[in-house]
Amino acid sequence: MLNRYPLWKNLVILAVVLFCALYALPNIYGEDHAVQVSATRGGEVTTQTLQQVESALQREGISPRGITFENDQILVRVNSDTEQLAARETLVKELGSQYIVALNLAPATPSWLDKIGGMPLKLGLDLRGGVHFLMEVDMNEALTKMHDQMLTTVRDRLIEERVRYLSVADNDGDLVVQLRTDEDFQRAVSLLRNQYQGYTTELDASTNTMRLVMTEAQLQEIRSNAIEQNITILRNRVDELGVAEPLIQRQGQDRIVVELPGVQDTARAKEILGATATLEFRFVDTKNDLRDALEGRVPFGSKLYNQRGGGQVLTEGRVILTGDHIVNASTSYDENGRPQVNINLDSAGGRLMSQATASRIGDPMATVFIEFVATGEKTPEGRIAFDRIEEVVSVATIQARLGSSFRITGVGGIQEAQNLALLLRAGALIAPIQIVEERTVGPSLGADNVRAGLTAILAGFVLVLLFMGIYYRKFGFVANLALLTNLVMIVGIMSLIPGATLTMPGMAGILLTVGMAVDANVIIFERIREELKEGRSPQQAISRGYENALTTIADANITTLITALILFAVGTGSIKGFAVTLGIGIATSMFTAITGTRAVINLTWGRQKRLTELSI
Repeated sequence: MLNRYPLWKNLVILAVVLFCALYALPNIYGEDHAVQVSATRGGEVTTQTLQQVESALQREGISPRGITFENDQILVRVNSDTEQLAARETLVKELGSQYIVALNLAPATPSWLDKIGGMPLKLGLDLRGGVHFLMEVDMNEALTKMHDQMLTTVRDRLIEERVRYLSVADNDGDLVVQLRTDEDFQRAVSLLRNQYQGYTTELDASTNTMRLVMTEAQLQEIRSNAIEQNITILRNRVDELGVAEPLIQRQGQDRIVVELPGVQDTARAKEILGATATLEFRFVDTKNDLRDALEGRVPFGSKLYNQRGGGQVLTEGRVILTGDHIVNASTSYDENGRPQVNINLDSAGGRLMSQATASRIGDPMATVFIEFVATGEKTPEGRIAFDRIEEVVSVATIQARLGSSFRITGVGGIQEAQNLALLLRAGALIAPIQIVEERTVGPSLGADNVRAGLTAILAGFVLVLLFMGIYYRKFGFVANLALLTNLVMIVGIMSLIPGATLTMPGMAGILLTVGMAVDANVIIFERIREELKEGRSPQQAISRGYENALTTIADANITTLITALILFAVGTGSIKGFAVTLGIGIATSMFTAITGTRAVINLTWGRQKRLTELSI
């Protein structure tokens, strides 16, 4: 009896190992210190900006490793963190406030590896450094928006059912509806009481008035939804920023924690994360005189706005549509080469836009940009105070009935158009947020954590190598080779998985898999020893040793894998990082400990017909 794998099986094993080793290779090259230049609102990065950057660095005697210009950003690679800080200081003075000059780390992966998708393993905040934000949500604004939406919905519902009313108004958070007749009152009570279960109804038949009062349960649900929706939107915005595996989670009743690994300069992140922007579409009021409104006599129901670029616009009070219905936004250029934002609406938004514009062809429509900016002050309730900034960014004449797709112009430069499209595409925050705490984990502290983690892994790895080599001799050497292969495969697979990030708990998961991998080999080798003691030949002992150990190894690893899956499903942040590395490590350790070592042992001893003893 001989132990051998067919050629195709050996080739498959070799191919899997080489494939993982190839994608683990970028981690050897590390990252370059870099400075990233992007434009702020209203600015634009051009080839002239690139020349300005090159000239400024040359004057200061800074020789960059390379400068690239792509995706409307300039990336300057330098040789050290000292040069990085010097380059940033130089460019900040040179470019001024129109540009964001951010510290960054850029992968030093060779171009041939980059072309096949090879990228270094992404490190978490505790290993790479980065920023930690604690954000507070303005719940009062969330409730105000909910009340405004409720007013519009109730009016539309009454009109749809042809129930006549005198007024629908908000009174300190309660919705007060006054009906025309007793019949209208009874119909409204029946209609609204059934539709709005989260409200209690107070009736006054003498004045045909009903009051809808929000219940405490409904209030808590609105607050909870505001937090959850903001978390989802912040996650979309972080994805747009390209930050790998961020941590975004709720803290308490009205706060959100955001951790962005690898971000060294917070300006761009704060600009995008903290911005609360949306759009409203309103018809321009052409029936009243703008000059009267400018003198302070704004007609009832109309609103006066400043227009971006100068001037004022008088609009009708009715909002045609809000940014909540936007499902996609992108930038392009119009026929005159000016930036524009292309808007795509959901089905409900397209229907509303179509209904509103069907009878208004030839009328002007204004696009109102709304942004909340923190004042730095507190409200009497102790919350962050916000200024609501509203301005008209575009006034266009409706040429035809609009639907789910249209475009807006007059949004400024290309960078401003891209920022607006990003915010709209990622979603409008349901309520304004303010960064109340900001912490930066420096790359030096992250490097210390990396060294500590690597020291622990290497110490455990070396001790295991020594034990296996001394106790199991040549078979121990095979197990050590499998352990090394196992580490390479874990790194290669994690480098391949989009969004996978290595953290300190992840390093602990790798260290645990080292022990589990060698445990599988210990079980196999002890089985082989038992078979030899029972008088079986070396070839039979190898075969039966692997076969008998397989069930035990599979049971132990499958139960641990189930635990890892549960941790990944219910855990957050560092718990997920531990679960990911543990799960990958279990899969690779079973491959190397069972299939990999068997292939090496078969090639070394399995083909020897006159084998009389084993070095085990």
